Amino acid sequence: MTELDERLISLRGQFREWGHDFRKLALDVDADPEAIRGHFGLPAVRYLATMGIPAEYGNEPEPIAGHRFHGVSALERAVIMEELAAADAGVLVASPGPLLAGVLIDVLADRRQKEWFYGRMVAEPLWTCFALTEPERGSDAAGLTTALTPREDGVGHRLDGTKRYVGNAARAQLAVVFARTRPGPLGVTAVLVDTERSPGFRARPLPMIGLRGAMISHVELDGVEIGEEDLLGRHLPPTRRGTWAFVQTFNRLRPGVAAIAVGIARAAHAYVLSNRRSLNRADRDRLDTLGRRITATRALVHRAAAAVDLRSTNGHLASAAKLRAAQLAEDATREACTYFGPGARLDHPLLDKLARDARAMEYLEGTGHMQRLTLFQGCTSGKFDRDAPFPAA
Repeated sequence: MTELDERLISLRGQFREWGHDFRKLALDVDADPEAIRGHFGLPAVRYLATMGIPAEYGNEPEPIAGHRFHGVSALERAVIMEELAAADAGVLVASPGPLLAGVLIDVLADRRQKEWFYGRMVAEPLWTCFALTEPERGSDAAGLTTALTPREDGVGHRLDGTKRYVGNAARAQLAVVFARTRPGPLGVTAVLVDTERSPGFRARPLPMIGLRGAMISHVELDGVEIGEEDLLGRHLPPTRRGTWAFVQTFNRLRPGVAAIAVGIARAAHAYVLSNRRSLNRADRDRLDTLGRRITATRALVHRAAAAVDLRSTNGHLASAAKLRAAQLAEDATREACTYFGPGARLDHPLLDKLARDARAMEYLEGTGHMQRLTLFQGCTSGKFDRDAPFPAA
């Protein structure tokens, strides 16, 4: 699956057009991520505010070429996120919406929890966050120390711990937080937190070099009250509540992250074409080679997204796509700088921003080491078949 159908080609064209607004805001949002608050009326921001919410929960996005795209499939999200990242990745990640937390809600939440969460998102633009990573432990579930313990009065639970590198946590009204209830892999669970009603939830943005729009944050959890109704996955067996759930979530999200990286690479390639006055034969050949890499990586991203849509456990190809796309973004932005001399990043602020944003792609949704481990597991378990259109079931 590398070719888009007519529906997705229309979707791509519309978001390419809407992306022009993002490009105009790029440097403003990079300087101050809160600048996005004055632009909730932009068509792409309006769409992102509810992307991923199923129609049955009241999501009615603007029709595109006679179709409604709810962003519930990984392939739709990959198309959208590449186009908006090619305009500006910082504005994309700064925009409000349910995406990170929303995918986990789709995996873990019961009907009442979905109605509450999606209902809040449909009513007004809100930020959400997905809090898994911890200081000095990364996303290692085995090392998770954030604790969910019963309250002494026997009513509900309390949440205590520290999270780090959590996108948009400093302004998120709704959070999904992973915590431990007991030792072992089955002791990991996820909870819903209404941050505006939880004084024990405190988050502050960290100083970042790139992708500043995401307001990557440090989170302190001090006795956050969690009711029984806030526990995600209560209706599911323990084996599908914690580690299994966030693996499925990452599988679904990684093609989108890879698509953002492809968008950044595309933007660097386009910047050279638009701003370099003349190109000699060698420069043109280098640029053409980069263009072919972008095309090939996009095809891998689309194939990975289609595989995950077919079955959410098909995440090995998504890891391959994320690994290759993150490297592509770094290579493309570095190479683009070489076309403008030693002062390229001082003389071209947008190109400098692309180079800074590209570096962040290594860390979003797992570093390259994590992706290689996933690929190794896929190879040793027979998940890859060279002759099959998708990873083996």
